Amino acid sequence: MLRTNELRARLAAGRRVHGLINSIPAPLLVEMIGYAGFDFVILDLEHVGVNPQTLEDLIRAAECCGLTPLVRVPGVEPGTILRVLDAGALGIVVPRVQNADQARQAVRAARYHPLGERGISGGRTTGFGTLPLAEYLALANREVMVVAMIEDASGVEHIDAIAAVPGIDMVLEGAIDLSQSLGVPAQAQHPRVQDAVRHIAAACRARGVPFCAIPRVDGQYEAWCEAGIQAFLLGDDRGIGAKALRAHLAAFQGVGASG
Repeated sequence: MLRTNELRARLAAGRRVHGLINSIPAPLLVEMIGYAGFDFVILDLEHVGVNPQTLEDLIRAAECCGLTPLVRVPGVEPGTILRVLDAGALGIVVPRVQNADQARQAVRAARYHPLGERGISGGRTTGFGTLPLAEYLALANREVMVVAMIEDASGVEHIDAIAAVPGIDMVLEGAIDLSQSLGVPAQAQHPRVQDAVRHIAAACRARGVPFCAIPRVDGQYEAWCEAGIQAFLLGDDRGIGAKALRAHLAAFQGVGASG
């Protein structure tokens, strides 16, 4: 059943929040992320093939450990957004938002009347009728988040208008894809890319919209904290897991190597 969005509440209270992308679609792994202390998880449907039943189970896993489940959808297609939210997600992350029109499309697909055009259904989001439908509609419009990802030059150019769209609850930078759009592929730390990311953050601050940063090198996390940023995406489980496995093996391979 739809519940209070703790991620939204923590942001509103001025608290710092940390999230992770889930690229390995296993409910057990989502539980591990939650019990590790993360505030939110982004379940990935853009780059990962996840069937509807598995997605629902991933959302259940997040619910059971107090983790706010967001889903990165492939785009602003209303049918996909509808099914993701009907499965119980507490928000959507929309990649490659380039202008205010796309932002408005995402909001309309994610919200019920009078804020949008999302189709009405019951099921698990209403606790199978436990939560009266009128109460559920109001709760969904209040708690479900719409997060816009800025990943190309057009999105940077139009960030002021995107951040001004009513119903955009957070903006997430995508410096890796942005580097390609700016002509410096895979160079997330290139000055051109970092200037663009700072421009996105400044536009969000001016509009009172939370900006979510992705620290990638030493010192970035501290710098964003000093700048007043509250929300952080700290990578994905696939990359963290692979790095941890290599480090674990290397720790044993190094034993007695000199002999």
